[in-house]
Amino acid sequence: MLAFAEAGMTVNVNDLNETTLATLKSGKLPFIEHGAAPLLTQALADNRLVFTSSPAAISRTGPVIVTIGTPVDEFLNPVPGPVQQCIDDLLPHISDDQLLVLRSTVYPGTTDWLHDYLGRLGRKNKIAFCPERVVQGYGVKELREMPQIVSATTPEAEREAADLFLRIAPELVVVKPLEAEFAKLFNNAYRYIEFAATNQFYMIAKSAGVDYQAVMKAMKHNYPRAKSFPGPGFSAGPCLLKDTMQLAAYARNQFGLGHAAMQVNEGLVLQLVDDLKRAYDISSMTVGLLGMAFKAEIDDTRASLSYKLKRALQMSARNVLTADPFVTTDASILPLDQVVERSDILILCTPHSAYKDANLKGKPVVDVWGFLTNANVVS
Repeated sequence: MLAFAEAGMTVNVNDLNETTLATLKSGKLPFIEHGAAPLLTQALADNRLVFTSSPAAISRTGPVIVTIGTPVDEFLNPVPGPVQQCIDDLLPHISDDQLLVLRSTVYPGTTDWLHDYLGRLGRKNKIAFCPERVVQGYGVKELREMPQIVSATTPEAEREAADLFLRIAPELVVVKPLEAEFAKLFNNAYRYIEFAATNQFYMIAKSAGVDYQAVMKAMKHNYPRAKSFPGPGFSAGPCLLKDTMQLAAYARNQFGLGHAAMQVNEGLVLQLVDDLKRAYDISSMTVGLLGMAFKAEIDDTRASLSYKLKRALQMSARNVLTADPFVTTDASILPLDQVVERSDILILCTPHSAYKDANLKGKPVVDVWGFLTNANVVS
């Protein structure tokens, strides 16, 4: 939205959530996005943004970018219905010559399915899939720096999509739709598997009584082949697990690496609880959780493993308290000093920079991340 406005285009921000639209219209961001605030201010001053909540308000000229992706259900199977419902709602209000760009992650084959589906309805819209691949909170920076994958079902749609994204991206990578869909899913699944590997190593080292941070230092010091090896921690959020499971579903559940990664990353939380129960009588203790967002320096709690940990501890501990300097959507979150004061033991769930030098009053802290250096970290 803001990238296209910065490029001189007028953007109709169409969303059913009128609260979000009102927030944007007032000049505020509904979530943390570094570098976006001045762009929003400028776009509003230049009248580059139009805010609407009805499909009927969408212009019948110009490209339409759809940010509805394929979710997964409670069994981690893909649910294609929301994409079709969104398109069905749009069709009466757009013209046949408009470009439709799928932007969010979709189940493999969705782009070609949409082309065929519209053909059966007698529609001739141009269809493209151009996946968004930025890191949460840093989209403004990464859109300017990273290549944009472009795919489409016809040469004409491909040309229009390429022209559109060349206005905001430094270069394009043009592939076929199924290749683009796999590229997005493979990227996220690979990252998820990387995190599972280091989390599994962490649990093995811990069971052996070994300091995993020392092991990692030995592995990585001046050793280029281990340079990008990630540290352990909660691997969560709205994309990595979901996309890994979509890939597993496409592979008829023959994606063993994906399933194993899920068991490790989701299981880390439960392993942590079991370790606490072996080391302490937590039934008589108040446990404080530091960080409820799914990753550091953002306010997004979607699929955060901090909440899985909270629910697991509520079955065993006397009380569970939570803190987070960014999250504003959870009324149970308390100020850090209150959580520290009232807790018997603390768990660093999200390595926000605010915790790096925070006064934790000597309370024992469980730190899977290896983030804290001056705290009373317990194994």
